[in-house]
Amino acid sequence: MKKTLLAGVALAFTLASGPAMARDYVIHAGHLIDGINPGERSQVSIVVHDDQITAVQDGFVTPAGTEVIDLSQGTVMPGLIDAHVHLTLDLTKGNALLQSVTHSSYDETLDGVGNARLTLLAGFTSVRDVGGDTAVVVALKRAQKAGTIAGPRMWVSGSILSPTGGHGDPANGFDPALTKPGWQDGIVDGPDEAVKKVREHFRDGVDLIKIVPSGGVASVGDDPQAQLMTDAEIKAVVDTAHTLHLPVAAHAHGAQAIDHASEIGVDSIEHGSFATPTSYAIMKQHGTYLVPTLIAGATVVEFAQKHPELLGPSMAEKAMAVGPIMAKNLYAAWKAGVKIAFGTDAGVYHHGQNGREFELMVKAGMPVADVLRSSFTGAANLIGESRIGAIRPGAFADIVATDKDPMTDITELQRVRFVMQGGRVVKDHGEPRI
Repeated sequence: MKKTLLAGVALAFTLASGPAMARDYVIHAGHLIDGINPGERSQVSIVVHDDQITAVQDGFVTPAGTEVIDLSQGTVMPGLIDAHVHLTLDLTKGNALLQSVTHSSYDETLDGVGNARLTLLAGFTSVRDVGGDTAVVVALKRAQKAGTIAGPRMWVSGSILSPTGGHGDPANGFDPALTKPGWQDGIVDGPDEAVKKVREHFRDGVDLIKIVPSGGVASVGDDPQAQLMTDAEIKAVVDTAHTLHLPVAAHAHGAQAIDHASEIGVDSIEHGSFATPTSYAIMKQHGTYLVPTLIAGATVVEFAQKHPELLGPSMAEKAMAVGPIMAKNLYAAWKAGVKIAFGTDAGVYHHGQNGREFELMVKAGMPVADVLRSSFTGAANLIGESRIGAIRPGAFADIVATDKDPMTDITELQRVRFVMQGGRVVKDHGEPRI
């Protein structure tokens, strides 16, 4: 049934003529932020063949056989990367609790196609999807890679691994008979179950493993401050995943879960809301990334204040405890030298508004250059793909542009005017081409 549904979705959203024919372009960039070097360069030519950048040259040149894309009045940079999205979720569509038991995997697939398009048009050419029905998100990833649907490059975790009663247990607050099998798929209790589930996810085509060692906000009853997975369970996941060359992302709000997961060897801490100076020292020592998701914190606070009935008492109370401290703690992490990778928790807020995270990070105190770097090499290094997040020969031709310079006005990244992905123009002069 899922294969039949996906075929219908693919037909409805097929790009006009499938994968684009090979074309050679030269982009004339008025200003270039290349994602690698500090500062900017002026009047630079970027030569594109097929899906790759083949040359970056000073001055405006036009090699024979190339089509000029004139961005000489704008600022050009690598395609943006969001390391924490949920393409198949949208908790802004009414009652989140009700949606969790009425929204089928078919709905999620259709939503995922539309949300992927919105994300790409916002300038995010690559994402890490860290929680969704495994079969659905793997299918979306494959469809995007094949050119069947428009969307960012995807690295997906599939269903999150959670203990019974933890943040990833969809039965929290409900009759377990009402919950969807796709979300129950990640429930693990004990190291043996954890090992088996990692192996199953690997078999099913995921690119990373997501665990939830602490409680969360968008769930009923569990405590964000508490460590709910045992150290033995976390270690079983990390050891097995790393043996299979899968990185591990850990949703962790409380300090104990942050500290223990980092010491055990997870690759990233998602949210990190109640981290302490000790937490940051441990993360720095182990090279653990922080993915801050400030926009998610701001959004749940707004919902709790204006529409508490959409969250329910448990989630609303937790939102008011977690949301206000996230920006302060991002600044503390940056000051402590923790590696930062840009991530937003898209799906908690409206898809396609990912660029708001940049503004919140700057308001939190991070320098603009470091904020940008977190969405270029920071996120690319966390994902483990050297061909994204940079404008250099050999990189994918994932390129975006703004009218004005985001180094002087970070909100420009909420108004991306040009998007190229893999050598194909998908947005030009602010107008979609897909």
